[in-house]
Amino acid sequence: MAEFIRLYEENPDPRRVRQIVEVLRNGGVIIYPTDTVYGMGCDITNQKAVEKICRIKGINPKKHNFSFVCADLSNISQYTRIISKPVFKMMKKGLPGPFTFILEASSQVPKILHSNKKTVGIRVPNHGIPRAIVEELGQPILSTSIRDEDEIIEYSTDPELIFDKYQNLVDVVIDGGYGSNMPSTILDCTGDEVVVVREGLGQLEEIL
Repeated sequence: MAEFIRLYEENPDPRRVRQIVEVLRNGGVIIYPTDTVYGMGCDITNQKAVEKICRIKGINPKKHNFSFVCADLSNISQYTRIISKPVFKMMKKGLPGPFTFILEASSQVPKILHSNKKTVGIRVPNHGIPRAIVEELGQPILSTSIRDEDEIIEYSTDPELIFDKYQNLVDVVIDGGYGSNMPSTILDCTGDEVVVVREGLGQLEEIL
């Protein structure tokens, strides 16, 4: 059964953060809050954990578009190919924030995910909890949002209800308070023009 851990966004308890990171290093799967919806994640380099997320969500890792949650933009060159100046400018303006930038993946990414992925989503949430976890872990976490079967409330926002649903599937559920039910805005930056793949919380006009 999963552990239910309460953390505060402003000052996440470092002892608890280390405990969560230990779970990630051991191949665990966590559910955590972001500045948009709650996400499910694991250490990007742990193949068994990636497969576990795919099983829970019923997805094919070779076809699914995963995002990497990073603490900042300092190490993204490890996971992406050359980013054009205009796109990097947008990223600096929009991150941390409710945007996912789809970029061309570096040769590292397919190896990590054991897939033929040519792209990777980069996300830096404007939220203290996931960023504290990623900083302590020392590398990004794989991220996929938690969707609800209910068509009207598409995303689960109540951590206690999330825990009820996933307690026997994941290793840790972090209670960071109520989440948003609006996902991040996804921007495809792999072509000559930026394409809005999904309208979410972030407004493209704000970062152009």
